[in-house]
Amino acid sequence: MLNLIKKAQGPYVQHVLELFSRPDLSFSIRAEWCAYLYLNGIVDSEEVMDNKGHKTFICRFSSPYVQACLFHALAMDLMGERTPILALEPLDELDDVFGGPVLDLPVLLERYKGYLRRLKAKCFNPWQDQPRRGDLHLTEAVGHFHLYFWLRNAVGRRCVISPEFPTGNGRVDLHLKCGEQTGIIEVKSFVDMTMLRHSIQQAADYARRLGLGTITVALFAPVEEVSVLVRLSGEHDVDGVWVVVAAIGWV
Repeated sequence: MLNLIKKAQGPYVQHVLELFSRPDLSFSIRAEWCAYLYLNGIVDSEEVMDNKGHKTFICRFSSPYVQACLFHALAMDLMGERTPILALEPLDELDDVFGGPVLDLPVLLERYKGYLRRLKAKCFNPWQDQPRRGDLHLTEAVGHFHLYFWLRNAVGRRCVISPEFPTGNGRVDLHLKCGEQTGIIEVKSFVDMTMLRHSIQQAADYARRLGLGTITVALFAPVEEVSVLVRLSGEHDVDGVWVVVAAIGWV
């Protein structure tokens, strides 16, 4: 596993990061990066049908264990171990998060957004020097890693925070277990409204399979306009499952 981590941190780390946030990354043994990661046991291929009904091959991590180990290792590489400022306000006891019968994860995500605002007020950009794609947009997985990193610092002494990867790529679920209270944050990146509607349905189906009545979606969107983020956020009753979307702006 140490060897796999070293290979993943090598010349094609951008593609490894992309695999954490893209469910449709094409697999091609002729692509140098793909051949390298495949030969070193990091990725595998899966045959799927595209939206036109054609067979195609997409990348998958070689196993859930490999994906989990790489997630922890890359999170440490990108974010370090401690936040540059306090993860929470000094006197914040999170009573509104833990005080009810269930974890109030949307309220907890409001604390995360407040943390981002406090960073900005101190002229600290958490996305500076983070990996970017060829078009200079941030690699979507950076947001996933950053939220996990913040949660560990904010509630890691009260909760066990476990990243789960139900589909092999393109989707990260953060499971929180805080004593007898449990909850799930599904982390997604905004693509368009069609994909958002699909993500809401997907989250509801996942919660239903787990026997949960509610699930929270942390939606990273590449915009800063508050009005847009408000419209992307919202609560949805999907056949009896309550899906709460919390849009988080980042650029």
